[in-house]
Amino acid sequence: MNLTKVVLLAAFSGLGGIIIGYFLHQLVTLRLKSSAELKIKQLLLDAKTKAQHAVEEATKKAETILEEAKREEKAALVQVRKLEEKVLQKEENIEKRRENLEKETYQIKEKIEILRVKKEELEVVEEQKRKELEKIASLSEIEAKEELFKSLEKKYEQDILGHIQKLEMIGREELEKRGKDILVSVIQRLASSTASEVTTSSVSLPSDDIKGKIIGKEGRNIRALEQATGVEIIVDDTPGSIVVSSFDPVRRQIAKIAIENLILDGRIQPARIEETVEKAKGEVEKLIKQKGETAAYETGVIDLDPRLLTVLGRLYFRTSYGQNVLQHSIEMAHIAGMLAAELGVDINVSKKAALLHDIGKAMDHEIQGTHVDIGRRILQKFNMDEAVIKAMQSHHEEYPYETVESVIVQVADAISGARPGARRDTLENYLKRLEDLEKIAGSFEGVEKTYAIQAGREIRIFVTPDKISDLEAKKLAREIADRIESELKYPGEIKVNVIRESRIIEYAR
Repeated sequence: MNLTKVVLLAAFSGLGGIIIGYFLHQLVTLRLKSSAELKIKQLLLDAKTKAQHAVEEATKKAETILEEAKREEKAALVQVRKLEEKVLQKEENIEKRRENLEKETYQIKEKIEILRVKKEELEVVEEQKRKELEKIASLSEIEAKEELFKSLEKKYEQDILGHIQKLEMIGREELEKRGKDILVSVIQRLASSTASEVTTSSVSLPSDDIKGKIIGKEGRNIRALEQATGVEIIVDDTPGSIVVSSFDPVRRQIAKIAIENLILDGRIQPARIEETVEKAKGEVEKLIKQKGETAAYETGVIDLDPRLLTVLGRLYFRTSYGQNVLQHSIEMAHIAGMLAAELGVDINVSKKAALLHDIGKAMDHEIQGTHVDIGRRILQKFNMDEAVIKAMQSHHEEYPYETVESVIVQVADAISGARPGARRDTLENYLKRLEDLEKIAGSFEGVEKTYAIQAGREIRIFVTPDKISDLEAKKLAREIADRIESELKYPGEIKVNVIRESRIIEYAR
């Protein structure tokens, strides 16, 4: 019984606690809710206040901007009014000037009309006087003139003839004197020296020990150099240098550059020699282009095609009667420009035609025809002005003189070639003989390269081993020797040296 009461009492107590807890929880929730609502109301109030302040500030800024815009508008209106006033003023001035011009024009027309009337009156008076004179003299005006001239000619015939002859003589003497003065002046103004091309070049050596490397074991290096370049290398007892000999200046230059590069490199052996010679050929090509550009710049001819400048640069390695052809062309361009200036004709055409007059000589060993015809074709290929072609084609009188500039180019060529020290005929003939010697040897089938060396006393012929056998090489040597004997005139004897070299190359992979 007591236990039951205790249990009931505990149950009631727990229920009462739950009820009390519930009511307490509700009270706390209500308080928290009231507090949150108060905070929200406060936040809303603060936001409204800030918004109101922002609106007030924006309104003030807008009013300020509006006032500034009104002030700027007023200033712009003032400027516009001022401009309108200026324009109106200018229009008034222009209108006044127009009215004045119309008045002056009207006055001038009136004066012209008055002069025209007076002129007509004078013509009438003159015609009347002329008719009266003709009536009195019984001669017309033309007949009177003829009679007067006849009487004067008859009376002073001898004096007139003598005076005419005197004038002709004086005029001829003055023209000749003027022409000589112009030529002498041009020659004096261009008194450039001419250095004749020789057939040898010297290469300085840092020490005499390098000579042994250049010769190589049993002379293989020097043979490889001579075969690759086509020159003769003379290694004598002269200390500190070796001599490169060839009639062809291009070959000499290639050989000289190759030897200098081999000396700097230090590795002198046949394979390296061939690589170095190929690089030297590239350097010579660059030199040729540079020489062409320099010639054009020096003469003031600056509108030439770059490819044409390269062809022009090849003349640096050509000679004509011992005279360097490129230097001769530059000299001619200066002379032609001076003559054209003195005579008042086209200076640019004269200088350009003179500079390019021997351009065909750069290709005459590759193309059939005279160097004049080859030069004409080259210039036509590069779309050169027809006036320049006409001026250059007559310098050897193969074509008629069509322009004054063509005569100037011919005169400039004569001045440049004829002045003392400019040319040497013997050297040109010597070089021509060597070229003919190489040309004969190169005309046979299977010949790869030909080099005339030792001043033309030896011709070296390199043949293609795939096409020429050893027996055929011996036969070829005899045929070339017979051909040289029948076609060339030369002192002493010429050694025909046919070289057949077989190279076998394999690759290990």
